[in-house]
Amino acid sequence: MNKLELKQTILGLLQQKWSIAQNSVQRAIESATDEETVPEHKYDTLALEASYLAHGQAMRVQECEQEIRTMSDLVLPTAPDKVTLGTLVTAVDLEDKEKTFFVAPCAGGLKVNFGGEEVVVVTFESPLGRSLKGKSVGDEVSYQVSDTMFSYEIETIS
Repeated sequence: MNKLELKQTILGLLQQKWSIAQNSVQRAIESATDEETVPEHKYDTLALEASYLAHGQAMRVQECEQEIRTMSDLVLPTAPDKVTLGTLVTAVDLEDKEKTFFVAPCAGGLKVNFGGEEVVVVTFESPLGRSLKGKSVGDEVSYQVSDTMFSYEIETIS
């Protein structure tokens, strides 16, 4: 699997997320400044609420921009022997189901359909990411989320 192409696919999805957030900001600003939202009395807070929404959406746009910059700056390691940022990890669970993870500095939880496979973006801040960090081929990783325990054996690292 070509990691550079995968990274570009992830960047494309992050760009789409940014575009949606940008459109949401525009709609929230229009709502906040619309004639219909002008307060009619002191208890009419529709315009104020719309301005809070616009501010929140603007913060979301900034977060998206930061994710795009961070992912763009990610250096992909060549022939890694341990799980680090930019590695692609194939692991097998206890039911012999193969899972593919891309370790990235951001966008954790994003699922990417790439080359007919589902690739899940994982960060080192997640329980799975913490258990994968620094592991090698053949190592077993386990982590718990709530009351559920997950276990994998690492098959490949690229």
